[in-house]
Amino acid sequence: MGERLSNDVVEDILGHLPVKSLTRFRCVSKSCDSIITHPTFITKHLKLNLNQSESLVSTNTHSEYLLYTTKVKSRSPSSKHLCAVVCNNDSTLTQISRFEIPSLFEKHSLVGFCNGLFCLASRRNDLNHIIYLWNPSIRMFKKLLATPVTDEYKKEHKRSVVGLAYNSQNNDFKILRLLSVSLGPGAEAEAEIYSLSTDSWRKVVITMESLRGYEPNFGRIVKIDPPCIFLNGALHTLAITSSHHFILSFNVNDESFREIMLPSSPFDVDTNFTQHASFKGSLAFFAFADSLRGAFCNIWVMEEYGVAESWTRIYRVPMIWVGDVRFCGCTDNGEVWIKNSTGLISFDPESPNLNVLGVEDADWVGFTANSMESLILLDGE
Repeated sequence: MGERLSNDVVEDILGHLPVKSLTRFRCVSKSCDSIITHPTFITKHLKLNLNQSESLVSTNTHSEYLLYTTKVKSRSPSSKHLCAVVCNNDSTLTQISRFEIPSLFEKHSLVGFCNGLFCLASRRNDLNHIIYLWNPSIRMFKKLLATPVTDEYKKEHKRSVVGLAYNSQNNDFKILRLLSVSLGPGAEAEAEIYSLSTDSWRKVVITMESLRGYEPNFGRIVKIDPPCIFLNGALHTLAITSSHHFILSFNVNDESFREIMLPSSPFDVDTNFTQHASFKGSLAFFAFADSLRGAFCNIWVMEEYGVAESWTRIYRVPMIWVGDVRFCGCTDNGEVWIKNSTGLISFDPESPNLNVLGVEDADWVGFTANSMESLILLDGE
């Protein structure tokens, strides 16, 4: 009779398997199920996948992935799927996975994703305090109850922005919930942080520290606009005071807020809308302008993170028309994705050519350098 493998060896073998295989191995034996669902193994599996992903990115041997949600026409109007496709070199797309979004999330929108975990929050005009964490790979979700807005005046004039991030220092997922009141005596932003490791919410005070070394004096934040972009270990959203626009940064490791100045002159007179994003790994700012002189997309990149003087306009891209365009994001290789009446379109800022993709009715769009799946939330069964 052969010698039985030790639990350490079994755990090491299982740690290199994909999530789909691991979910099947749970049925093999109680000992396998015990290993796979243990928090220590879940963390180990996540870190192994993160290391592998970082290795592929560093050697430029990885593919880029498009994530999007779409309605299922053959079912009820509220039925949606989350799709993941590979962005091929010839600008075609190859689907690799498709998950049905639980009907429970019908009144919620995807606001972020990180390491296989997705965050869904109530739509912006709905201040319901219910937020969900969802891991489609293992078909599990977690319902979170943030602090509800009870003041009737604040309900009428308040808006919320939610972002999801991964704290690499202590292997924790965090949610930042920002609330802003646009009018009245209570016109001041509030912040609340959720930690998955402690399964708890706590309020924090937004005391801003400038990345240039001094405390800014722009007055109270009265408006915060999505999205909440996770980059360089921090979440970034656009903040507005009565006289100033800037990017509000939240470092998930030390939980500090900082102000990042926008480019000195990012707006044309005819600017329709703006958007901050990640562009080739750098913080970027997009300004779409449409006028009688033509339509343009101005792309500014912060070449040295946190240094306002390093903002550089690297592209001024002529566009057909931006009046009915929604910005969707950028791939790591610098392709910009937008959506108009024809569907999703990608373009290279260095080329005038537009690539119309075969994706229709995409509600939400995201990009990732890896299609990493994880076991996060499995230990919460």
